[in-house]
Amino acid sequence: MYTLSEINIYPIKSLGGISLKESTVEIRGLQYDRRWMLVNEQGRFMSQREIPEMALLRTEISGDQLQVYHINSPNNRLGIPLSEPQPDLEKVNVEIWSDKCSAHVLPEDISIWFSHTLKSNLRLVQMPESTHRHTDGRYAPAGHYVSFADGFPFLIIGQSTLDDLNERMETPLPMNRFRPNFVFTGGDPLDEENWSDFTIGSIPFRAVKPCARCIIPTIDQETGTQKQEPLKTLSTYRQFGKKICFGQNVIWMGEGEAVVRVGDALRIMNYEL
Repeated sequence: MYTLSEINIYPIKSLGGISLKESTVEIRGLQYDRRWMLVNEQGRFMSQREIPEMALLRTEISGDQLQVYHINSPNNRLGIPLSEPQPDLEKVNVEIWSDKCSAHVLPEDISIWFSHTLKSNLRLVQMPESTHRHTDGRYAPAGHYVSFADGFPFLIIGQSTLDDLNERMETPLPMNRFRPNFVFTGGDPLDEENWSDFTIGSIPFRAVKPCARCIIPTIDQETGTQKQEPLKTLSTYRQFGKKICFGQNVIWMGEGEAVVRVGDALRIMNYEL
């Protein structure tokens, strides 16, 4: 028996996440998940890889706004509308890894707030519904899209998978190091890597490939400091060629309106051969 125990969204790519009790499922990811992104002057995405202090910026949804604040200055908050970007805003092509797609640049005062807080020249962009950034066709069927996430709309990790990693390390780590959208309880470590089609409640999903990890899991999300773990330990049993894998990338196989809730049962329909 598998049970959904956590739902997380990360509205602005590489900033702090928000834990939810329920969330609307959309083709490019959970509602509001990674619909905003910080870019440099060339339009290239910025993340904790380049600016570890991004880990210290927290996000909250309050009414019709996304609020952002630094963990050390919780009263100095920036409000960003949750609505679609206004059509008269500047449109630019932005880069996420090898992808390029269209986005709207939000008003200058928002970019100034981020530039001042993170001490780097940044702009905040938002993905409109009209932008269709395709998922990797080697793993996902045609017609599937992704937000500003690295490659796929959803990431799932079993609590047993993290517990197994923590048993191998001197100091256990929280799940937030790995930034999953879904966490589930039950089963054995790495069970999620054996799944193909599965449901959360009645909502159909498909696991498409293991998630190759970068250095972000080595950054403490409470301090912004970086160490060798957990990649050092993961490399002893989760290295495949030059990649270290942890967690499973997922796409939604449904349509129309769908909502997932903490406590929903996960049922495996097909296993990967």
